[in-house]
Amino acid sequence: MSKKRLEVPKMRGVEDLLTMDVDASAITTVSIDKIRVAKKQPRRWFDPEKMSQLVQSVREHGILEPLLVRLLGDGEYELIAGERRLRAAKEAGLAEVPIVSKELSDKQALEVALLENLQREDLNPVEEVEAILELLAINLDVSAEEVKSILNVAANAKKRDLELTGNVSRQLEQIESLLAGIGRFNAESFRTSRLPLLNLPSDVLEVLRQGQLEFTKARTIAQVKDEQKRAIVLSSAISKNLSLTQIKELIKQLQSSETTSEATPEKVLSNRYAEIGKRLQQVKLWKDDKKRKKLERLLNDLEKLLDESDVK
Repeated sequence: MSKKRLEVPKMRGVEDLLTMDVDASAITTVSIDKIRVAKKQPRRWFDPEKMSQLVQSVREHGILEPLLVRLLGDGEYELIAGERRLRAAKEAGLAEVPIVSKELSDKQALEVALLENLQREDLNPVEEVEAILELLAINLDVSAEEVKSILNVAANAKKRDLELTGNVSRQLEQIESLLAGIGRFNAESFRTSRLPLLNLPSDVLEVLRQGQLEFTKARTIAQVKDEQKRAIVLSSAISKNLSLTQIKELIKQLQSSETTSEATPEKVLSNRYAEIGKRLQQVKLWKDDKKRKKLERLLNDLEKLLDESDVK
């Protein structure tokens, strides 16, 4: 009997989650209207061009790989893996789709969906870090914020040559083991090179999520604090496909123009006036009669100048 490789879990660990043999006889077809997309799906953005290509492929060849689902009851199913295929099937007008149904808990279903997402070739850095972080949280039975805390505590302890508590040590071992199974990072490299991505400004994070910008370019643009200037850099970097060097040069030019614009005659005079006022308060010229009279004459001249300006 022929078998098809599919990412279906035995739930004994990462290796079992990633691969499992499934009999071809387990594949069946159901009405596309019977499949519901889970509320918590790891994937948030779909490349329109690639989706269009997939829709065309589905129209010509159908769904070549079955969707992974679990039974909800009343003959309906919840999608676990294969949302792109399901979307393409709907757009192509298919009435039925092939499925493999498995009994999975909520936790197991999310874990499989996350792992399936991590195996995508077009996975971008933001989706990657979000999926890994949630996968770690599920396996440690803690929140995503607690995973970050564990990683930071471990890093600080190592830096200070301190021993970890038993619980943190065990959790760190689990994290290292899971990351080794995924095969992309260790705990420290994930903490330092990927977690900071989630702190990027929302506009930079969004274009990075959509795959419009490389990680290194996004991180450089995120250093521009002014939102308007950052928007200019983002737009130019994407539309003109600027290199990292060109992006840095553009940022430098914007910052230079800002400095120049700040040094207008109006601002220079205004700053001088404010500074003179501060110094007058400090030196108290009015205690010296000669200096006080001179100051009065200067102030009279200034008032006269202002009166003439008001008339104009």
